Amino acid sequence: MVLVQKVSKLYPLYRRPSDRILELLPLVGRRRHTDFWALREVSFQVERGETLGIVGPNGSGKSTLLEIVSGILQPTRGRVLAEGRIAALLELGAGFNPEFTGRENVFLNGEILGLGRREIEAVFPRIAAFAGIGEFIDRPVKEYSSGMYVRLAFSTAIHVEPDILIVDEALAVGDAIFANRCVQKFEELKRRQVTVLFVSHDLGLVKRLSDRALLMLGGRVEAQGAPKDVVNRYIGLVHEWQRAPVVGQDGAAGPEASFRHGDGASRILSVELLGQDGRPARSVESGAPVTVRVQARFESDVERPIAGILIRNRLGIDVFGTNTRIEGRDLGSFQRGETVEIDFRFDCRLTRQEYTLTAATQHWDGSSQDWLDDVLAFTVADPRDIAGLTDLNAQVVWRRE
Repeated sequence: MVLVQKVSKLYPLYRRPSDRILELLPLVGRRRHTDFWALREVSFQVERGETLGIVGPNGSGKSTLLEIVSGILQPTRGRVLAEGRIAALLELGAGFNPEFTGRENVFLNGEILGLGRREIEAVFPRIAAFAGIGEFIDRPVKEYSSGMYVRLAFSTAIHVEPDILIVDEALAVGDAIFANRCVQKFEELKRRQVTVLFVSHDLGLVKRLSDRALLMLGGRVEAQGAPKDVVNRYIGLVHEWQRAPVVGQDGAAGPEASFRHGDGASRILSVELLGQDGRPARSVESGAPVTVRVQARFESDVERPIAGILIRNRLGIDVFGTNTRIEGRDLGSFQRGETVEIDFRFDCRLTRQEYTLTAATQHWDGSSQDWLDDVLAFTVADPRDIAGLTDLNAQVVWRRE
């Protein structure tokens, strides 16, 4: 369990190094720095076995927060309570001696975390196999590529039997095979009731792995809750920063969404999923033709607008998305008060699961006019038990030889 209570972190910023000394002198010791609060009154709790994903723009305090939870930094105010052994994989280069070999660094890190030499020797073959760096395990880590370094550091952190694992953007460096291996390992850690805190800019990964998510902004907790809701809010804020003002959810009547944003140049009036018979549906068969119909009204004159849709699974992972520009359909020009109706027709090659539909109208440069996250939910039915997210309509050919 991890408990963070009203944690704040202050850094004094000096214009020049000499100001630090001058500020200490009794006769000229006036204030020569400005205060920078990297964190302000951050509070949250992570239960045993829970995975918390932390998102936010660069400079929002994510890494500082993890360093405080890890015990590397001390908070200026507040406190952190953590029960159990903590293994942390933070910035690239932290924790390994570049002159030591990979093997020596594994043993060094294990001993720092309180493991005996025999314990490390017992787990070392698994660490080396997971890292997959071959003979480089006995070469100095200063000769490693960034990918090799992260593979070994991550493998060490997860195999020392931690109670709490803290990871800061480590999976961004490895290749696809290693990333999939890490995802499977995260799921295994969850089954073993290991508490995980991780920072990632891969929002799909946050939605897939997290039980809860936390959005950091300006050193504060802007939002926390279900991963899909927090990620949707973060995406909405990014769009708001790019273009303002914002369309609120409490404006004119329209379909409800988990989060809504845009500059209001147009407003989506309705979003429907139509089955094979052309009627609104909330359940469709896998492989059957479906239509997503989007109706929008323009609140100002707009040149070449774009309409788009996005399908996500129940974990909030993007499954399929397209828009009129991608499909080569130029909608032309619209005047204020005009409406448009767009049909997206496709065969529903999704597997048996629950999904949500997001709809949006945009300017030609991609900035939002009206974006509705998870505006409706639907279910795909299929008597076959196909794995994954999509049915690729495989054909099986076999022969006896």
